[in-house]
Amino acid sequence: MREITIPESGAKRKLLDAAEILFAIHGFDLVTVRHVSQRVEMNVASVNYHFGSRAGLLATVILQYATPLHEQRLALLDTAERKGFGKITSIEAILEAYLSPVLLRIGSTELPEENFYQLLGRIFADHGKALPQPYRDSFQSVNERFIRAFAKVLPGLALEDLAARFHFIQGALIHLLAHQATLLQGTKSPQTMGQSIERLVRFAATGLRERLVVEDVVAVKDTPQAMFNF
Repeated sequence: MREITIPESGAKRKLLDAAEILFAIHGFDLVTVRHVSQRVEMNVASVNYHFGSRAGLLATVILQYATPLHEQRLALLDTAERKGFGKITSIEAILEAYLSPVLLRIGSTELPEENFYQLLGRIFADHGKALPQPYRDSFQSVNERFIRAFAKVLPGLALEDLAARFHFIQGALIHLLAHQATLLQGTKSPQTMGQSIERLVRFAATGLRERLVVEDVVAVKDTPQAMFNF
């Protein structure tokens, strides 16, 4: 994945900042070139001049966040494997390598914290679909790298089941990022994103370790639990 270089000031920076906040709040599909240019009081043609097209602007926004985040994920996973002499023995270590980088990126943007997490959630939910094929492939390769790592510590779990559980973890992360501000609204002790990530690590580790088999499902039919259609 190539590094995205953006100037610290000037028209291109202003357009990018405007696009980030609008994409975070309204989503990728609803924001137009006109919305972006109007926010910074520029001509509509300025987006095409600096980014080539709306698609180019969107790709730049996504890559500016996704590229360093994926690099941090892989670096943390590599470090965890080196500490285990090439073999990770902790599911939690892999989960932390995948989930914790969202916390490390907060200082890399001028976005308010809530909007920063909203934007990351939208980027993860998009799975790189808004990007050219080579970059979509890089998104997929990161996912495959983590699935292989999980497979090493869960050798008895079918690959298809493991991939599904990893997909559920990604969905939980997307939901957390999108709704962190309201997730625990009204509780006595609101959680920081760091605390929520720690909680998600524990929850996901339990789900990954679950080894439900057909015999277990059949056995449940004879218990009081069978009265409830979960």
